[in-house]
Amino acid sequence: MSRVTPTPRDSAFVRACRGLPVPHTPVWFMRQAGRSLPEYRKIREGIAMLDSCRRPDLVTEITLQPVRRHGVDAAILFSDIVVPLAAAGVALDIVPGTGPVISAPIRSRADLGHLGEPGDVGFVAEAVRLLLAELGPTPLIGFAGAPFTLASYLIEGGPSRNHEHTKALMHSEPALWHELAGRLADTALTFLRAQLDAGVDAIQLFDSWAGALSERDYREFVLPHSVKVLDGVAAYGVPRIHFGVGTGELLGAMRDAGADVVGVDWRIPLDEAVRRLGGHAVVQGNLDPALLHASWPVLEAEVRRIVDEGKAADGHIFNLGHGVLPGVDPDVLTRVVGLVHGL
Repeated sequence: MSRVTPTPRDSAFVRACRGLPVPHTPVWFMRQAGRSLPEYRKIREGIAMLDSCRRPDLVTEITLQPVRRHGVDAAILFSDIVVPLAAAGVALDIVPGTGPVISAPIRSRADLGHLGEPGDVGFVAEAVRLLLAELGPTPLIGFAGAPFTLASYLIEGGPSRNHEHTKALMHSEPALWHELAGRLADTALTFLRAQLDAGVDAIQLFDSWAGALSERDYREFVLPHSVKVLDGVAAYGVPRIHFGVGTGELLGAMRDAGADVVGVDWRIPLDEAVRRLGGHAVVQGNLDPALLHASWPVLEAEVRRIVDEGKAADGHIFNLGHGVLPGVDPDVLTRVVGLVHGL
């Protein structure tokens, strides 16, 4: 008898995304390809972040590093949510220790000219093709930043604690806000479609800063544009994950945007998240990244609790409640993967 070769579609990760039975709880980590790995720091020496994201050979190697080291159930493309903004002509830099910094923030209609049409991201598609040749049955996750989070970077000029300029523009000039967010939805769609056309097996839409909003504001100012993005990739038939930080009050609205899987940060238990989602949902999360610095008995107890709470969902992908912190011991991540698989 011929042996059937497993494919990403058969993986525990994709099956869990679809709410199907799995041999073990799949696990991957946001920011798994990055600063916590010494091999990453070595290969990035002297190379700026944006330049790294534009080199398919580097993107391929960095994306593969945590798969080799940790045995995670999915790879996520190494890139940054502002890469498509740079491709659309926005003058920006990713400053170490700070994050994306925008040279000329958008705060008026006249400033809209800083954002051009979605640009060429062929280097991303090339990296995906190289990765698919290496990953075999391990699924590859593509991603993009959601319109609100991209807009917040553009309006604030960089990371923000209060998002005051963003909220002020949103409420005082709603027509301008919706025009900007609509254009950013197109930018995100172009970025995602490039990855999907090249063959990624799932996508994640990061709305990292959406937790700064009330549900009312989210539904009025953000939801229509996230719907545009997630509906715009629905025809590809791959799982769509939607994630934000501090979004416990927005989970239902984020699923309404078109998510197949709702990412949950560490602030609420997964079983409570499922309850807020109406009792039927596929969820991803949600270990507090800071606890990767705790003693193993503490960390093990937390992992066991989260896996147990995840049983309330139709499907559960184990992850952190946000990204891996730079100072984490990589061996701890490997040990967490083994524990989750064993449970």
